[in-house]
Amino acid sequence: MSRPSDINTSKHEEANEASWEACKGAISGAFKWGVGTAILGGIGYAVSPIYRGLTFQFKVYIQTSGMILGSMLEADHRIREYEAAMRMRRRIAADQARWRQFEETYGKDEDDE
Repeated sequence: MSRPSDINTSKHEEANEASWEACKGAISGAFKWGVGTAILGGIGYAVSPIYRGLTFQFKVYIQTSGMILGSMLEADHRIREYEAAMRMRRRIAADQARWRQFEETYGKDEDDE
């Protein structure tokens, strides 16, 4: 039987892994969306006199808003993928434990050997 401190440690490690996965997603999302908003800003500067008339500070605000949005979306996407993978890992481990219990109770199938 596992001790409560073992359970807390495994939960802590899992939460730590999840936070790192979210950080990686935030960084990649900020980069991807930052490049996208920079390209759109360049197009806006070349085409739109309204965009050219905006202050530098507002253009920076638009750029950083795109980067922040991208980082939030990608971090959320990565954390959801991580959660799905962890659920699948737990489900596989539970199925394997049930199968081992079944084999211990009823013995191995002769066809498996």
